[in-house]
Amino acid sequence: MLKLIEPYIIDANIFMEASRKYYGLDFAKPFWDGLVDFAKAGRVVSIDKVYDEIMKGNDMLKDWADSEFKIFFQKTETIPITEHYAELVLWVESESQYNQIAKNKFMERANADAWAIAYAKNHKCTLVTSEVPDSKAKISVPMPNVCNAFNVIYCDTFKMLRELNFQF
Repeated sequence: MLKLIEPYIIDANIFMEASRKYYGLDFAKPFWDGLVDFAKAGRVVSIDKVYDEIMKGNDMLKDWADSEFKIFFQKTETIPITEHYAELVLWVESESQYNQIAKNKFMERANADAWAIAYAKNHKCTLVTSEVPDSKAKISVPMPNVCNAFNVIYCDTFKMLRELNFQF
């Protein structure tokens, strides 16, 4: 298991949005190299469920994740993480704010969101996500809403990069 120094766990939407919008793999190589360097230093990780989501694509991100970052996708199906996952699922199921479709999507075992939060809770990591809290959400379960309920710290890509003193 990788020893985390300043632990950040990166959600799938961070990888996907960066590669498709503002840090394309074809022109922002320092960003991607930086992620690998921070991972090698034990400062960032992601999880197996995020890897699975990325592997559904057929693009440069899939190739990069498989060749450059694969060893930094941590296993989630350990007893402590599974126990935290169960807590999250029970909490979401009990929340009347969200409709059943949103609850079901969040609770799918293949959905990385709940697993990423469970991993962050277990390892006391900061979850890096582009999602924002939404107290009125009904048709989705925003990750920050769940993080707030379980005292899990979260931030966006740019805050993580600033805190890691990343520079191009």
